[in-house]
Amino acid sequence: MTEGTRPARRATTIADVARAAGVSRQTVSNALNAPHRVHPDTLARVTAAIDRFGYRPDQSARSLRTGERRTIGYLAPVDDPFDPNPLMAGFLEALVDAAGAEGHRVLLVRAAPGEARTRAAIDDLVAARQVDGLVLADVLPEDARVAHAARVGVPFASFGRTAPGLPQHWVDIDNAAATAEIARHLAERGHRRVGFVGSVVRTPGGPADGPADAAGSSPRPQAGPDAGPGSVAGAPAELPWLAARRAGFHREARRLGLEVVPVPEAGSLRTLLRGRDRPTALAADNDLAALDVYEAARAEGLLVGRDLAVTGFHDTPLGRHLYPPLTSVRLPLRGIAAALVGLLLAQVRGEQVTGAGLELPTELVVRASSG
Repeated sequence: MTEGTRPARRATTIADVARAAGVSRQTVSNALNAPHRVHPDTLARVTAAIDRFGYRPDQSARSLRTGERRTIGYLAPVDDPFDPNPLMAGFLEALVDAAGAEGHRVLLVRAAPGEARTRAAIDDLVAARQVDGLVLADVLPEDARVAHAARVGVPFASFGRTAPGLPQHWVDIDNAAATAEIARHLAERGHRRVGFVGSVVRTPGGPADGPADAAGSSPRPQAGPDAGPGSVAGAPAELPWLAARRAGFHREARRLGLEVVPVPEAGSLRTLLRGRDRPTALAADNDLAALDVYEAARAEGLLVGRDLAVTGFHDTPLGRHLYPPLTSVRLPLRGIAAALVGLLLAQVRGEQVTGAGLELPTELVVRASSG
């Protein structure tokens, strides 16, 4: 042995813990995996020995015995590392925390573009027994990932609603209800002429391309006062959650008797904000689109919060640092992640999962931008 070196310390085994606590190896195993089966005095003795030795169970051995990998696969949406999507970055943080609270890790997987490659990525994970199940995000109604996961029988849970006829293992928000709340908020602030600024985020050419996120890296206002999927000639179809936000705002604004002003195409916001007939409030379907409104208002000499109310969606850090700070809809990312993990692990445990998915409420965070 070279001078100054020490022999490697032997890893503590379950037998070491059992001897120190004066119990059998099975009792130690029960204390770790089914503590309700162990007498409280014995459990306290075993726990003290585990803490004293710093014992950590061999997860690979556990996986061989139980079939569980204690790993959740997350098919990460495509993103730009130089302009990352803050909403989905926040969701990933929440997902890692939620999985960790249940003793699981998260394995990030990104399939190459194309439906066949997406299917292959799922098949590889299943064949290699690397994960207990999958979490999917940015799910479209007709989504190849959902259809294939259901077909091969891998447990999954999706952030976004799945199509009828497929397992309804989803968690989502009510986008229309969230923007309806914005319309009510603006009406309560005395606004009578309002508009909705949408984003040109194209519905992918098919699920093979992979869904694009609503808070894409560079959304810009979309044409048309009532643009829904395919409703504006020559305009790209909106993603379903963006269409729901637009519809919810327009429906509630008109119910309240507000005048909904048509919002022109990108580059024309300044024209919209000129003259006496301009809207006094604009709601954007995400925070980056709201930033465009800020820029147009400043260019026209208008002060956001005084001359023009502006709201966003997602409550990303960007909005909090604008001047004035942006009123925006906050998604319950931690609640969504925890619900997805719970839904997924229920399937892994073989529990019957029924129902039509889970819808969680959003929160309108009011700041100075809406007056």
